[in-house]
Amino acid sequence: MGRIKTKLIKRSAHKLMEERGDRFSKDFARNKVVLAENAEIGSKKLRNVTAGYLVRLVKRKEADVTAQ
Repeated sequence: MGRIKTKLIKRSAHKLMEERGDRFSKDFARNKVVLAENAEIGSKKLRNVTAGYLVRLVKRKEADVTAQ
């Protein structure tokens, strides 16, 4: 099992996907750079956890598109 993400991480990631979903990809390092440019996140750890969760959301979104 993986780590459980807090509501703060999930809420901010879903909001970012709605606003700028086309900029995120399955690449964690690229998502970190995009987050640094587009979101004001205070700590490095929160940025990294959010970038990792965005990878998961992008993968889920692509899986839903291919399944249809």
